[in-house]
Amino acid sequence: MKNLDSAAQKSMPLVSILVLNYNGKKYLKDCIESLLHCSYLNYEIILIDNNSTDDSISYLKNNYSQIKILLMERNEGYSRAYNIALKQAKGKYCVLLNFDVIVHPNWLDYLVAAAEQDDTIAALQPKLLSAIDQGYFEYAGASGGYIDKYGYPFLRGRIFYSIEQDMGQYNDAVEVFWTSGAALFIRSEVLHKSGLLDEDFFLHMEEIDLCWRLHLQGYRLKVIPQAVIYHHVGASLPQGSFMKYYWNHRNNIIMLLKNIEHKKLLNIMLPRVILDFINIFFSLIINFDSKHAFAIIKAYGWILTHLKLIVRKRKEVQHKRLVQDEQFQHLIYNKSLIMAYFLKRRQTFTSLKFMIHE
Repeated sequence: MKNLDSAAQKSMPLVSILVLNYNGKKYLKDCIESLLHCSYLNYEIILIDNNSTDDSISYLKNNYSQIKILLMERNEGYSRAYNIALKQAKGKYCVLLNFDVIVHPNWLDYLVAAAEQDDTIAALQPKLLSAIDQGYFEYAGASGGYIDKYGYPFLRGRIFYSIEQDMGQYNDAVEVFWTSGAALFIRSEVLHKSGLLDEDFFLHMEEIDLCWRLHLQGYRLKVIPQAVIYHHVGASLPQGSFMKYYWNHRNNIIMLLKNIEHKKLLNIMLPRVILDFINIFFSLIINFDSKHAFAIIKAYGWILTHLKLIVRKRKEVQHKRLVQDEQFQHLIYNKSLIMAYFLKRRQTFTSLKFMIHE
């Protein structure tokens, strides 16, 4: 984005920042202005607009002519829109960035430095803090993501509905199982091996699925908490909406069916299905939350009517697998997160006693 002499250009790898927007005009000024004030010099900004119905595009064209804009003819969702942009990006590294974020000026310096020092790293994420609740982690990213043995995701800083205050307790740069799609920094060349985002996911879990496939290629992923961004979580799809429940449950099950190694598939999926149906019971009978219950039912309905597609996806992923799950098993919580959280009341990452050290 900024003028560089040839020597500086060669010394700093190009980073393509891909901002996905849908009706986000009220957030765009803060987002773009923060990006334009990055201390890292060699980057391009590509904004992908998912057929917004507000005046986002006219605002951008009138105020930020230096930004490249990709216009989708319809709302392509998260995965397909980013895949289109990834194919056009020129950077050695790409960042998949939500439109509702504000970045710290030196965020990219830390991420690029970490990636340049270790070519086994495929993806990184910064520390994500809430732009709404000052001093707290942000729901979708916090300080790095993990899953339990049944596929339920959690974060250093957030487990289910419990979000922790950031007191520096997760400021160490460690390996993670997944990096948040709100600000996913990825080495472009690894996508030729793992494949792009799964476009059938549309929204939610697509970044965890991609990260899992990166692990299957033998790569490592890390959180770099010194890099900081602030996120207005839920700006694109509000928390607690029927469709958010639906996409999360549907895509999480598909992800498991695609990526789990053969010998573990039945032992993982049978308890997981039971846990989901217990969830349906509690949502209907205990919590009187029919929206959540019917979202899970709808998710399983889609899966049962698309088994042939899922089997094909699984074959493709397993064919590309280079390492067994044991190589990254230390990044998977080998217990039930549901039991730990709801029965044992372990509602912080530290209380799980699941410690990851670099």
